[in-house]
Amino acid sequence: MKTLREIIQDAEEKKIAIAHFNIGNLEQLKGIAHAGIALNKPIIIGVSEGERDYLGVRHVVDYIKSYNDEYASENGFRLFLNADHTHSFDKAREAAEAGFDAVLFDGGKLPLEENIRQTKDVVSMVKSIDSRILIEGELGYIGTSSEIRKEIPEGAAIKEEDLTKPEDALRFVKETRVEMLAPAVGNIHGMFADMHDPALNIARIKEIKDAVKIPLVLHGGSGNTDEDFIAAINAGVSIIHISTELRYMWRKELEQILREHPMEIAPSKLMPEVVKMIEGVAEKRMRLFSKM
Repeated sequence: MKTLREIIQDAEEKKIAIAHFNIGNLEQLKGIAHAGIALNKPIIIGVSEGERDYLGVRHVVDYIKSYNDEYASENGFRLFLNADHTHSFDKAREAAEAGFDAVLFDGGKLPLEENIRQTKDVVSMVKSIDSRILIEGELGYIGTSSEIRKEIPEGAAIKEEDLTKPEDALRFVKETRVEMLAPAVGNIHGMFADMHDPALNIARIKEIKDAVKIPLVLHGGSGNTDEDFIAAINAGVSIIHISTELRYMWRKELEQILREHPMEIAPSKLMPEVVKMIEGVAEKRMRLFSKM
């Protein structure tokens, strides 16, 4: 089977992006996996610190393994597991020891020097546990929550002068030796309920990619336009994170089902339509990112 590193290299060569979906429950995982199986595409499953605490670190590793044991194919569907938005040394070690494929150490809100220092420590520790685990670093603050927003998160890097600078990105990558980089390029965590997010700075994405050469990750993808996604991929983005959109559609569909069936109490009868909704969202995004 291809490793995550090889899957990302394939995406870079083909000028497509791998979909990264966060999960908070088994229904979301089921819908996302169904979409990947139907399209025969690899997917990265992300679980943040809060999601890992809720699902159980070792439980989620077992869930992913069970899907791969039954459905993974050599050049098609496979689930990879990312410890998304990890903020501490101990949480990064926990994920690495549990068998995650990738770890994102998120020092995006820290000053550059401190971000470099802490990220270097995490890279060294994780590689000592398993050299195959990919390490992602974050440079630039884009907010912290996957939520429906009413306004831009305070302190988020939206103005051009606040975005990740190519020279800072190059220094960060060289000194930390991260293998993937999540920069601030106009992207924001969360999404607006009734409007698109501000446009991404595509020129800055290309400048950063030209400087660092390593795969770029777009966080906060929920709320961006299809046109921005394609432009970002063409400029050098290889992985795109979608979380809020799935959470929003999960809740919207669940509320609708409960209204339609107020006396039903069996999850097995209530949840299939919710899973189907998640599958539809995931399939739509995967088709777009792989330019199908």
